[in-house]
Amino acid sequence: MSQFGAIEGVVVKKLVRHPDDRGFFQEILRDDDELLRRFGQASLSMSYPGVIKAFHYHERQDDLWFFPVGSAQVVLHDLRPDSPTKGITQVLYAGEDHPILIVIPVGVAHGYRVLGPKPLMIVYFTTESYRPDNPDEKRLAWDDPTIGFDWSTQFR
Repeated sequence: MSQFGAIEGVVVKKLVRHPDDRGFFQEILRDDDELLRRFGQASLSMSYPGVIKAFHYHERQDDLWFFPVGSAQVVLHDLRPDSPTKGITQVLYAGEDHPILIVIPVGVAHGYRVLGPKPLMIVYFTTESYRPDNPDEKRLAWDDPTIGFDWSTQFR
């Protein structure tokens, strides 16, 4: 069973909204944030309520996740053999009610569960472009026993 805590190299940036009577303005990612070592690609995905998209990891690219619509339970697990946080699982809650960016380094398995009754949208940035002929996607099952994460809602 894994331990819970912060994983070395995972960065969380709280986003600031500037509301007024028209709506709000919010910056997502700036070049002076220095969160990505390089820009590869930006993508958008939508998932329906109750969906679990997990787990996968990368050997070459870092990911940066942002959830502008809906709510997500984000689960990260450090697979890096030489990491001081190897075997640690980190759980974050992100979405429209908690706008944050999450930087996920190479070798950290990641996935999410859609929370609540509406679809979830994720905008993500990667340090490499997707290459169908040589994808940097290593898959693990959502219920992988080495991670041992319980995706059920914990009523506390």
